Amino acid sequence: MATLKDFREERLRKLKQLKDLGLNPYPADAKRTHNTIDIIDNFEGLIDQKVTVSGRIVSIRKFGKLAFIVLKDFTGQIQLFLRSDVVEGLDAGKNQIGIAQLPLLDTGDFIEATGSVIKTKTGEISIETVNLKLLTKSLRPMPSTVEGFTNKEERMRRRYVDMNVNQDVRDRFIRRSKFWQATRDFLNENGFAEINTPVLEHTTGGADANPFMTHMDALDQDFYLRISHELPLKRLIGAGFEKIYDIGPRFRNENYSDEHLPEHVAMEWYWAYANWQDGMKFMEEMYKTVLQKTFGTLQFSLNGKEIDMNRTWEIWDYATVIKERYNIDVYESSLDEVKKALSDNKLEVEQTENRARGIDKLWKNIRKDVAGPVWLINTPKFISPLAKSNPDDERTVQRFQSVIAGSELGNGFSELNDPIDQLSRFVEQQGMREAGDDEAMMLDIDFIEMLEYGMPPACGWGHSERVFWIFEGVTAREGVPFPQLRSDIDNTTREIYSDIKLI
Repeated sequence: MATLKDFREERLRKLKQLKDLGLNPYPADAKRTHNTIDIIDNFEGLIDQKVTVSGRIVSIRKFGKLAFIVLKDFTGQIQLFLRSDVVEGLDAGKNQIGIAQLPLLDTGDFIEATGSVIKTKTGEISIETVNLKLLTKSLRPMPSTVEGFTNKEERMRRRYVDMNVNQDVRDRFIRRSKFWQATRDFLNENGFAEINTPVLEHTTGGADANPFMTHMDALDQDFYLRISHELPLKRLIGAGFEKIYDIGPRFRNENYSDEHLPEHVAMEWYWAYANWQDGMKFMEEMYKTVLQKTFGTLQFSLNGKEIDMNRTWEIWDYATVIKERYNIDVYESSLDEVKKALSDNKLEVEQTENRARGIDKLWKNIRKDVAGPVWLINTPKFISPLAKSNPDDERTVQRFQSVIAGSELGNGFSELNDPIDQLSRFVEQQGMREAGDDEAMMLDIDFIEMLEYGMPPACGWGHSERVFWIFEGVTAREGVPFPQLRSDIDNTTREIYSDIKLI
């Protein structure tokens, strides 16, 4: 049975023959006039007209003086119909091949074909090809789904192959692009300005997460990769901006899960002179608008849950939900009571467990069964150190979280702008870090200075591309084009390049 190395060596032989004929197997230019979908959708208007198409060869069939090539571009597939008395012959000066050179082509090669739009006797829309040019000679055959390119690890390592043979995977990332474009459009149409903030930070914050660290040679200082967009954007609110947002990557040095990746794209917006209730109304409209534009529907079946994003959202009180489920008072309970509840519900109890982390785990155990959409409100202050206190109950903060399909899909706040209150919460968080909680927030004294100059009341919201993954119905790794994997080089590649030191 032929191996990948055998196929590659055969294609290298063909590559040499093409070069010996004076052809350039990798020219720099292409002169396409139409995508395949243009021709198929507008056949009646293009019949007998001259067109030029470019794309990858899916299949080649040759029957004496006739040949058929199926060509694929990003928009679809079309058949090339070749007759020996119509196709022009070899012309190295034009980098043109004739029908006699078809055996030197393989599936996976990129070609350019010029000819007239016709319909064959079998009724298939085709291009009767006159000129044929090679644009790229491929050295490895593209596997087909029939051959079993289904190994998850292999698909993710060679996502460029995965997207070629699995159309649904490629289409997923078109939807992902639409998701972020619809998000930008909605924010822009509502008067928000996109302002990109730094990825490298002296002090990182805005979330409970363990950061990545790097070193900047120019300053000879260590920097953190941001875990959130929050604090720089709020500095911009302090600078006088009133509606701002940023969409871009953030980095959290944590394990992989079906809902989390150490690197992922996220969005945060901040709105001066608005509060958390304004934010809830705004986000309900954003969810509906973005999901409709991305998926064309607001009804979803996710994780065995039927979800209608067009219905009225339920509102849940944090302390009430915990009390009803575990008979625990989130404000008065002891750490031992929280640990017992964790243990009774078969949840992990860590040596460094604290009340805030433990109660959050209890909530997450409830959350996993929620269909939604639900707004979770009145979060305890000790769980939300950056949010403004609720004037109706100083133990809680003005925070709102969207809960859909068993996941928290975003967080919003009436932002804390009292520098003295913020400093005391930072100090408390710093104490937790020093006690061994690597995910507790760092004390950011520059942010305190900004607040002392004054920041107006504001509402803020953030969510990651997990929103897209959940509604797309895929895991985190399946939801990004190139997930991080442990570095590895397969044995075939090592054998092919045995004379080169590979990392």
